[in-house]
Amino acid sequence: MSVRSNTRLVYSTDTGGVCAGCGWPRRDCKCSRPRAGTEPVPTRIVAKLRMEKKGRGGKTVTVVYGLPRNAAFLKSLCSELKRSCGTGGAVLDDGVEVQGELRDRVRDVLEQKGYLVTG
Repeated sequence: MSVRSNTRLVYSTDTGGVCAGCGWPRRDCKCSRPRAGTEPVPTRIVAKLRMEKKGRGGKTVTVVYGLPRNAAFLKSLCSELKRSCGTGGAVLDDGVEVQGELRDRVRDVLEQKGYLVTG
């Protein structure tokens, strides 16, 4: 009896192939995921506001969501909201997050830009 017939594979770095489209391993293929930042910006934008506290150590943030998934649009909107509110913020998948409870100020800025605001 040889040593090989009695062994089993414990760990392997083999990924099972590489995707021809994106070059990632097939199990982590990025082709099937939607690409961020490609959605066109509509003429009529409806922005939704909400306040969040969960997972932030008790700090409150104002979240503007329901926006088109266009990276350039979200980045410019985020910088404008941060500048007008005087706080920090971040771009999310389909929205913008502004630090602090600034719902009224954010609503005013969005309405001045001609967006319909709910929430």
